[in-house]
Amino acid sequence: MLFFKTKFKLVILLFLIVFESNAQNISVHDPVVIKEKDTYYLFCTGKGIKTYSSKDLKNWKSEPAVFKEKPVWTESVVPNFENHIWAPDIIFHNNVYYLYYSVSAFGKNTSAIGVTTNVTLNPEDKNYQWKDQGIVVESSPNRDEWNAIDPNVIIDENNTAWLSFGSFWDGIKLVKLNPDLKSIAKPQEWHTIAKRRNTVLSEGSSAIEAPFVFKKNGYYYLFTSWDLCCKGKESTYKVAVGRSKDVIGPYKDKEGNLLSQGGGTIVVKGDEDYFGVGHNSAYTFDGVDYLFYHGYDAQQKGKPVLVIKEIKWDADFWPSL
Repeated sequence: MLFFKTKFKLVILLFLIVFESNAQNISVHDPVVIKEKDTYYLFCTGKGIKTYSSKDLKNWKSEPAVFKEKPVWTESVVPNFENHIWAPDIIFHNNVYYLYYSVSAFGKNTSAIGVTTNVTLNPEDKNYQWKDQGIVVESSPNRDEWNAIDPNVIIDENNTAWLSFGSFWDGIKLVKLNPDLKSIAKPQEWHTIAKRRNTVLSEGSSAIEAPFVFKKNGYYYLFTSWDLCCKGKESTYKVAVGRSKDVIGPYKDKEGNLLSQGGGTIVVKGDEDYFGVGHNSAYTFDGVDYLFYHGYDAQQKGKPVLVIKEIKWDADFWPSL
């Protein structure tokens, strides 16, 4: 009997070890990823911006948060802000890492997008230091019809930087940045590149957010997330896509419908494994295209976990998983 009890305990221990090191088991919302040398760095929603590193996209190590204390300017936008920062985005440009992030009052468009910079992502490097650059764009109730969260920055073929952002309200906006990547270019020209219409009387029926623009196959692919996030078992989150030859659009789905008029081709949605999935990012690493997103794990009572899928392309260059 002692033998069997000992064996049973060993089996349980091994199971727990495997479970804890599962590549998809880190709890995240809104993941973005970048590679520096031989290491992947993942940033996601959380206190001070949660950060992880990995050598293989499977085994993840927790790293120090980007901000130990909230950026000083956030209090002027969201009073009593508690440093829970949403939906980051990261790019590498001119030998500098630019990390964009969202500050908001939940359920309101009292929001702002900020940016912080670093020359390395390795916390052990002597030059590692995040330097906050302040607000890029801000939205306010009764003034703006859009919500300044969920940033994504892409550099086009002319080396021009564009910021897309938005959540609910009047949809997804796109605006040109100055060459410093820290401020909006003038004259300001705002493009509505995706929007949904309220077609049914149900919560979240017109929800759209989390834009991510991915350049591939001669197109700009605009991914957005639809419906309800952050409700665990009740989440209805899903990812839709459209594409354009021009970064400012017009973006159309597989059927030719304009994303600015409610169009979008579904890429991935909830299933028996995940109640809802969304807020994706997309990258090419070592010649392979990946979609990163969070899913509400059906085996863990709706816990949000990291999901990584290889993107496949059909004969007409539309993505699938």
